Amino acid sequence: MDNGAALNEGLKGTLGEMLGLRFVEAAPERVVAELAIRDELRTVGGALHGGTLMALADTVGAAATVLNLPPGAGTTTLESKTNFFAAGRAGVVRAEATPLHRGKQTMVWQTRVVDESGRLLSMTIQTQMVLGPAACPSPASPPPSAVERANRSPC
Repeated sequence: MDNGAALNEGLKGTLGEMLGLRFVEAAPERVVAELAIRDELRTVGGALHGGTLMALADTVGAAATVLNLPPGAGTTTLESKTNFFAAGRAGVVRAEATPLHRGKQTMVWQTRVVDESGRLLSMTIQTQMVLGPAACPSPASPPPSAVERANRSPC
């Protein structure tokens, strides 16, 4: 199963499925998804709701992180900031996430959402925390200080 198909399969029963999100490209350095604008995703004024754009970007950025995780690790969003540039009114929007930073403990993704004409609707920058093996010290690591122990989540 290719990455896109696996990500689409993973959407079953989630917000991404309810939104109608569909991954069309998925590689460790770039993830692309599409979403058809429909009435349930609009504001009262008829534009694609900003919350829909944010949920789309968050899902695509998280999926991109998943493709870059070490075995057994997970992820969660630490921070997300979205700028809105134009209103989506009809058709299909396309979200493309590319990495700004791929580290052992965090990853930062930029997701651009455009309409069918290529007009930029929104841009999101989000930080994903890596959970699990990569975020936990190995047995060979020196013992953590009291401050490090107090600030670290249990593994």
